[in-house]
Amino acid sequence: MERRKFLKGTALTAGAAAATTLATPAVAQGSIDMVIVSTWQRDFPGLGIPAQRLAARIEELTDGGIKVQYFAAGERVGAFDSFDEVASGNAQAYIAAEYYWKGKHPGFAAFSTLPFGLTYTETDAWIKYMGGQELWDELSGEFGLKAYACGNTGVQMGGWFNKEINSADDLKGLKMRIPGLGGDVMAKLGASPVSLPGGQIYENLVSGAIDATEWVGPFNDYFMKFYEAAKYYYWPGFHEPGSQVTLGMNASWWGGLSKNHQAIIQAACNEENSRMMAETNANNGTYLRKLVTENGVVLKEFNDDVYDAFGEAAQEVIAEARNHSDLSGRIYDSNAAARADVGGWTKLADIAYSVKRNRVLGL
Repeated sequence: MERRKFLKGTALTAGAAAATTLATPAVAQGSIDMVIVSTWQRDFPGLGIPAQRLAARIEELTDGGIKVQYFAAGERVGAFDSFDEVASGNAQAYIAAEYYWKGKHPGFAAFSTLPFGLTYTETDAWIKYMGGQELWDELSGEFGLKAYACGNTGVQMGGWFNKEINSADDLKGLKMRIPGLGGDVMAKLGASPVSLPGGQIYENLVSGAIDATEWVGPFNDYFMKFYEAAKYYYWPGFHEPGSQVTLGMNASWWGGLSKNHQAIIQAACNEENSRMMAETNANNGTYLRKLVTENGVVLKEFNDDVYDAFGEAAQEVIAEARNHSDLSGRIYDSNAAARADVGGWTKLADIAYSVKRNRVLGL
C-alpha cells in the first residue's frame, strides 16, 4: 500500500438545488449509466474495497443493465465533495459515512453513528424495522437524495494517541482527527477536533499536525501504519459504536429506474451491509495481534473517569443536535427509543452470554 497515493478531499460546498438535473437515468446502448463517487481511497482494505465491491456487484446483478463507473476519493471529486456531486446530479451515487454531512443537517449523523449510540445489530433493527429508513428517506429527500445502508464497521477503537490519557484533562489542547458528533464531544472536553479524509491522516499524524486520530479498528488501521507515529491504541471507542456506510443516490435518477433495478440495488446494499461487517469481524482479531506483537503497539483501556467525561459531553452534544429542528428531534428520539428497546434485549442476550462464555472459557 503506497500512502502517497492517498488522495486529498476538500471541504463540503453548499447546494442541492439542481437535484432534478437527472430526471431520468441516462441510457447508453440499452444500458443505464451510474457514476459512483466515494469518500475513500482506491483498493484500501476495510472501506475502499467494499465500496468497489458494491459498485461491481450492482453491474453484475443487473447483467450489465446498469453500467457502473466507480471513482475513489480525489479521482473525480474530493472526498467531502461527493454529497454535492450527487445531489446536483453530476454523479448518480456516493458511498460514504453520513456523519460527514452533519453540517448540512445534524440528522445525518444518526444514520452513520452517534456517540453512545447504536451497535451494528441495533442499527440494522432500527433502520429496517423500527422506522429508521422512513425518517432517513424524509431527511435525504430534502436534499434530493435516496439512501440505503451498504456496510458497517461495528464498534470502533477509541483511537491512536501519542501520550497516555489518564484523565479528561489530558484531552485539553489535543489536536485529534475525529469527525461527526464524536468530534463535537472532544471539543466539549477541550480538544481540537480536525476533520480529514482517510488519505490525509497519516501524513498529518507523522508531521505532528495532529496529536491523535481515530480511524476504524485493527483491520483497517493496520494498513494506515499509524503505529509509526502513535503507540497508544485505546479502547473502546465511545464515538462510533456501529458505523454505518451509505449508498446515497440522486433521487431523480433513482425514481427513473425500473422497479426491478431498484430492487436489485437495494438487494446489493443489503448483501454488502452484511458482508462488510463479517469481513471486519473476521480480520480485526488477526490484525490486532499483528499490531501488538509485530509493531509494539500498546493497548490501553479508557478508565471510567475518562469514559464518564465522554458520556457527560455526549449528552450535551446529542441534545444540541436533537433540538436543531422538528425532523432532527424525531430522528434522535426514534434512535434513542431503538437503543432502549433493542439494547435492553441485547443486554440479556448477546452481552450477557458473551460475558459468561468468556468467563467460563477464560477468553
